Amino acid sequence: MSRSRSEAQGSSAPDPAEGTLRPADHADSAAPAASDDIVRPALGPVGWLRWGWRQLTSMRTALVLLLLLAIAAVPGSIVPQRSADPNGVTQYFADNPDLAPVLDNLQLFDVYTSIWFSAIYILLFVSLIGCVIPRTKHHWKALRARPPRTPARLERLADHRSSIVELAPGVSAEGAAATAIDSAAEQLKRGGYRVERYDARGTLSVSAERGYVRETGNLVFHTALIGVLVAVGVGGGFTYTGQGVIIEGGTFVNTLLDYNSFNPGRFVDEETLTPYSLTLDEFSVTYQPSGEQGAGQAGDFIAHLTTQLAGEDPQQGEVRVNHPLDMAGDRIYLMGNGYAPTVTIRNAAGDVVFSESVPFLAQDTNMTSLGVIKVPDGMPEQLGLVGFFYPTQAPLTTGAFASAYPALINPVISLDVYEGDLGIDDGTPRSVYALDTTDMTQLTGRKIDVASIELAPGETADLPNGLGTITFENESPAGAEGYEQSVKRFVSLSIHRDAAATWVLAFAVLAVLGLLAALFIPRRRLWVKVTPDGHTLRIEYAALARGEDPAIGAALDQFVQRHGRGLETVLRGQPAASDSADDSSSAPPDSPDSPRID
Repeated sequence: MSRSRSEAQGSSAPDPAEGTLRPADHADSAAPAASDDIVRPALGPVGWLRWGWRQLTSMRTALVLLLLLAIAAVPGSIVPQRSADPNGVTQYFADNPDLAPVLDNLQLFDVYTSIWFSAIYILLFVSLIGCVIPRTKHHWKALRARPPRTPARLERLADHRSSIVELAPGVSAEGAAATAIDSAAEQLKRGGYRVERYDARGTLSVSAERGYVRETGNLVFHTALIGVLVAVGVGGGFTYTGQGVIIEGGTFVNTLLDYNSFNPGRFVDEETLTPYSLTLDEFSVTYQPSGEQGAGQAGDFIAHLTTQLAGEDPQQGEVRVNHPLDMAGDRIYLMGNGYAPTVTIRNAAGDVVFSESVPFLAQDTNMTSLGVIKVPDGMPEQLGLVGFFYPTQAPLTTGAFASAYPALINPVISLDVYEGDLGIDDGTPRSVYALDTTDMTQLTGRKIDVASIELAPGETADLPNGLGTITFENESPAGAEGYEQSVKRFVSLSIHRDAAATWVLAFAVLAVLGLLAALFIPRRRLWVKVTPDGHTLRIEYAALARGEDPAIGAALDQFVQRHGRGLETVLRGQPAASDSADDSSSAPPDSPDSPRID
């Protein structure tokens, strides 16, 4: 009977080699499942969109995009930008004819309005919004939630203190415990804690927490960053920047025609600019005298202006370097200055065909300046003159000239004359500071061994081929000695309206305040538990910090001392020595029974 049962059992026992007790898809099963049975779940379009949104709205992605935005802004400080320095862009094309078109195709002359910069900007904007909204909802719920229950074993926390309070005769232990808890709650409230009282099994306790301003500051910081992005993006559409040149005695009117360059935002109406005028009465500058240390260096630049808003009386104003003038919401900056010799050209018949003060652009610190004169009418053919102005002419070893000092001591203007097509009749925009000589014939200059025209203030010279005469006018008052006022000065002004400046400043201040709160306000939880034991009270204190908080132990000790002094007064008892040695048996905050901070 026994044998037959064992045989029957043996015959029915499974063979381990066959793996009949294992699932069909087990790795060691005799017949493993086919690989076709393992199918990766398909996300689908909605799943992929959800995954992409989670990646984009993660804080890691936001930090990466912020870093990319900072890197993308670097070319804007290396390469001249059309919005801020259009003349610099023009000069860059002239100096780098091969490289400039490549950089232009990459939009490096318009970095801050380029497609790739805007893409990073928009992605960062969306990422920050996706980060802030969920965190704000979670933080709002946390603010409305009650402080967590007091842990059952406070001694397991790293920062734990306990003491025994002996009660005076006739003092009820239960009443004393309630008084101790009430005193602790009151002190914690005064310390800025949110307080909740819990009673269980004859033990009274109070749970307190503070530091939610830390997370509030963090959210304010990120929200302020969003505000900065919005202010820059939207406000940039109402912002414009333009450059204008005013010669002494001349007037600039805030209309599109008077700007040498104008870069408006997409929402700017160029026909409705605020009407006002600027008249340059005088440009004063001081230079270090020759022979002294730093000779020739400028001490101060001051553009004395007469300003006038439409329908109002004229006002006097000044523009200095780094001291702009506010005018009807525009800020007017002094960007450059130079000399503007007054030149008069007459044709062979003696008729004046050109008489203007021509700005010459400084090429060095001694104001050696380059200028262009164009005479489109009144001559047999169009005339172009390219020349240098030397405030203090001095010869070089090469035989050429340069200016030895920036002030007017020995002013001389030298000009090379070209005759032909100026290229202005075909409608192609041309710079007033450059002359295209492709279709012109040179009449004077070293290249053709014909002496250039050289003039001092008040002198007149003949143009080649009997074309007429040219005069360098002397602007000095009658009877004046020297050349102090023989040549007019000009100033280059940058007129900038920034509609977003106030908003950007406000959001930047909020961001700084939020960051300070997020960095320096600690997040803490503190518990006080009172257990009556005969004619004594066992009081336990414990604290827990979210993140690193090296001062939490000292803060707990201070609270223990304050609470102990209050109990002595209220209960008329003397506390026994603190058995802080219990701390040696405390467990780390991440032990199973220790509280957690979500």
